[in-house]
Amino acid sequence: METSTHTELDYRSYWEQAFPWLEYLSAEVQMHRELWEGVYRKTRVPDWVVERMREIGGEWKLLVISEDWCGDAVNLVPVLARFAEAVPAVEIRIVKRDENPELMDLYLTNGSRSIPLAIILSESFEPAGRWGPRPAELQERIVQEKQAGLRPAREIYRDARAWYARDRGESALRELLGIFAAASVRGA
Repeated sequence: METSTHTELDYRSYWEQAFPWLEYLSAEVQMHRELWEGVYRKTRVPDWVVERMREIGGEWKLLVISEDWCGDAVNLVPVLARFAEAVPAVEIRIVKRDENPELMDLYLTNGSRSIPLAIILSESFEPAGRWGPRPAELQERIVQEKQAGLRPAREIYRDARAWYARDRGESALRELLGIFAAASVRGA
């Protein structure tokens, strides 16, 4: 069986079938809805992020792969949504991981279907980068903790939630800015 490559995949079709943020939040988020809404309500995008995106320029789309049960998605997808609201040149839509395995399987993290995952698309729907499933600092910490096997997963994830609360989405936004800047330089 042939598998799709990034260039063969019809990102425009995924985009057109994806949920706009508020529709996803109201109609698709069933688990932990209060947490999703709370993170969204509390998230603020710093002015320096908006200014940096103005400097980068271009028109962009964030196609986010997510599921409502995912603790990382709860803490990050609302941040990505606020980012798209604050930056007129960025639009966001969400697809469900479990309903889109062909897309998800192109963006595995160490062989795993880890989410959330943001696919950065140019205005012509060409893939220009990817981000996720967590900010690099937290991802590295969790991978090391799991490999060491010294603490139960519930403790590791409790610490991750505390990390997200302290960080307030800024690490994710910094990393995204780097991806947008690199894509802009490449002419994506």
